[in-house]
Amino acid sequence: MSSVAYSSPALTYYGGYHTTAGHEQHNAAVAAAHPDLVKLYDIGDSWKKTQGQGGHDIQALCITKLTPGDCALNSTGKKPKFVLHAQIHAREIVTGEIAYRWIDLLVSSYGADPEITALLDSRELWVVPIANPDGVDVVASNPARPLLQRKNVDDSAGECLSGYAGVDLNRNSSFHWDPDEGGPCTEMYPGAKAGSEPETVAIQGLLATIFPDTKGAVDEPAAPFTSGVFLTLHSYGNDILAPWGYTRTAAPDRAALVALGNKMSAFTGYPVFTGDGGIGYLTPGSTTDWLYGTRGVPSYTFEIGPRTGGCAGFLPPYPCVSSTFWPLLKPALVYAARAAAAPYRQLP
Repeated sequence: MSSVAYSSPALTYYGGYHTTAGHEQHNAAVAAAHPDLVKLYDIGDSWKKTQGQGGHDIQALCITKLTPGDCALNSTGKKPKFVLHAQIHAREIVTGEIAYRWIDLLVSSYGADPEITALLDSRELWVVPIANPDGVDVVASNPARPLLQRKNVDDSAGECLSGYAGVDLNRNSSFHWDPDEGGPCTEMYPGAKAGSEPETVAIQGLLATIFPDTKGAVDEPAAPFTSGVFLTLHSYGNDILAPWGYTRTAAPDRAALVALGNKMSAFTGYPVFTGDGGIGYLTPGSTTDWLYGTRGVPSYTFEIGPRTGGCAGFLPPYPCVSSTFWPLLKPALVYAARAAAAPYRQLP
């Protein structure tokens, strides 16, 4: 369990969204209640924890019907892997809730829902519910009106008179990191160097451990037998973004990546983009580009939520999770998990 800088932390805020402590309690409870289905891992530390300032472990769950060799921290397991990764940008609060509900769906449906049972019998379903726990602590520190902290809380580059200190973890990967993304007080500050942040090290370390490299050179396509799918949840815009994000040049597997994206779009209604994603800016140093570029795994960003309306923006009311977001995301996640067996060969 994590070490936090305050006692008796609240488990929810802003009408029901879960704090980092709420997610940690949930992860521990699920693992304890379902030892035949769940392994809970500490994959690294948040920045504050590395500084001895409290902070958190970065937690990952592997959910499957456990048999010998399943959910091991290696790339030799027989079951294809689907990874759901959430709240790398702390203020994108819907994303952690989708991960929370996905976990509950999987563990509560085994033996009751034939489709979910088949998934757990044949896939490893990995979940990182909170990729930026220190940032989420900042967001949740004002429960009535969450703060709009996007980055982690690494202030080693200096304090900010306006805005928030920290590093944008989705610009900090070791793949096409760009030092010109912005200064320390900008929203997209990429850090002092590629892979500088412990949260980045934790996520890249997990993904590099569980996925074999089928990519070859960056400009070569992935091997046809590549397995696995990675989804990282962001908000907002109602988009699905596929590699590349760092350039408008087409990825070697662009056609196949867009084709799988379109299959998921059939459930969400989100259009699929590459390059600047229709959002007007590129994303060098992103998690999705890093995983696809280094391992060949199809990797997608889901931008959850509309730009206008009652459920729009970074801070939609909590009931929007049930009324709007989860009904769209649930079947798309199930499809993505099924597709992990052979993602470059489309399912019907």
